[in-house]
Amino acid sequence: MNRLLQFLRNNGFSLIIGIALIVLMVSPDAKSFVLRQMMLTGFFNASIDRNTSEDSNDSHVDFSFEDGNGTIQNTASLRNKVVFVNFWASWCPPCRAEFPSIEKLYSEFKDHPDVFFLMINEDSDPTTVKAYLNKEKYSVPLYRSVGSVPKEVYSGSLPTTVVLDKRGKVRLHHTGLANYSSAGFLKQIEELIRE
Repeated sequence: MNRLLQFLRNNGFSLIIGIALIVLMVSPDAKSFVLRQMMLTGFFNASIDRNTSEDSNDSHVDFSFEDGNGTIQNTASLRNKVVFVNFWASWCPPCRAEFPSIEKLYSEFKDHPDVFFLMINEDSDPTTVKAYLNKEKYSVPLYRSVGSVPKEVYSGSLPTTVVLDKRGKVRLHHTGLANYSSAGFLKQIEELIRE
């Protein structure tokens, strides 16, 4: 018994760190919790580059998508709207970590006629996705891409977020975790709406 207590005294911290790392490796919820806490630092705040619209070329990055009812649309039909596009999956810890900020952004602009939220899900099983959204009480709309998506928009990394201005130009392209509910980002979306 004394040997066990001595072992725990000498190696207790290492055991705790080891257990924590194992939990982080196997639990998407634990990973997303840690990432969400890191987002609170402000280091992951998203920002739209103001110069992008002046420097961008005239090519559009349109692609088709469908809703849960099978209705197919194209991003070209969304001209004159600011389009927030997010490629995500329910099994992706960074996607889960940033989702509360997207839900907050959505709640701010969901009724605005000049903003469209295009949440492109990359899960293979739609029932898993719906169960995740229901469990977390998220209300963002759910879509799937149809056909190919231009590589300027999505190259396969999750999460990927793109903001298109009213002319269909890419104003933000971000791969990885970000906070989309910061006051600065909300203000930048409002500025895009006024353009």
